Amino acid sequence: MGVISIVSQWAIPMMVLFVVVYSYIKGVDVFDTFVEGAKEGFQTAIKLIPFLVAMLVAIGVFRQSGAFDILIGLLQPALNLVGIPGEILPLGFMRPISGSGALAMTTETLQTHGPDSMLGYMASTIQGSTDTTFYILTVYFGSVGIRRVRYSMSVGLIADLAGFLAAIFVCSIFFN
Repeated sequence: MGVISIVSQWAIPMMVLFVVVYSYIKGVDVFDTFVEGAKEGFQTAIKLIPFLVAMLVAIGVFRQSGAFDILIGLLQPALNLVGIPGEILPLGFMRPISGSGALAMTTETLQTHGPDSMLGYMASTIQGSTDTTFYILTVYFGSVGIRRVRYSMSVGLIADLAGFLAAIFVCSIFFN
């Protein structure tokens, strides 16, 4: 068994033990603090339910209406000219909207084209280079009552676009 394997197996238990011992030394009641945090977490989860339902309904309507397919159909020819494969475009649109939807698309890409294909490399790199911007805005901002998200959304989507383009560029350089 290698050192990395041993460290990875013991990292989290040692971190938990450190927190408990440190808290004990500082005189913090660990159990009561944990229970209070769990209570707050549960209350936050209750507050998030309406935002999650709204986001999931909006995603479902967008996909089922055919608008998603129309948008991809309109953009695909132009992107093919600059070297962005049309098969990867739906993932670029889905990733900022839904992490689980993007993961399903990545899984489908890997099963269809293989993990060692150019599309497999691109899909995997896009998954790691972008984030679920609308999920973050809906859940995290909604849970603390932030309603004005215009600038945060703009910056998040620009970062997602940069991650998407960088993933395609890097994969084209390293795997082509």
